[in-house]
Amino acid sequence: MTTEKIKGPASYFPSIEKKYGRPISDWQALVRKHYPAKHMELVDLLKSEHGMGHGHANALVAYTLAGDKQAAV
Repeated sequence: MTTEKIKGPASYFPSIEKKYGRPISDWQALVRKHYPAKHMELVDLLKSEHGMGHGHANALVAYTLAGDKQAAV
């Protein structure tokens, strides 16, 4: 049994859920609701309107955008 450490933006998810009290799926829906905004516009939205720290907001936006881009292929 191996337990691989989660790397990249998803490594922030447990602390995002704990600190901001909402599941990642809620945050991703919020990000998607503001498409086609650019990456930093979405980060700024999470920071200014939801009090999210820069690292958490950036990780969430990066992960969501990358996943949606991959799904579109």
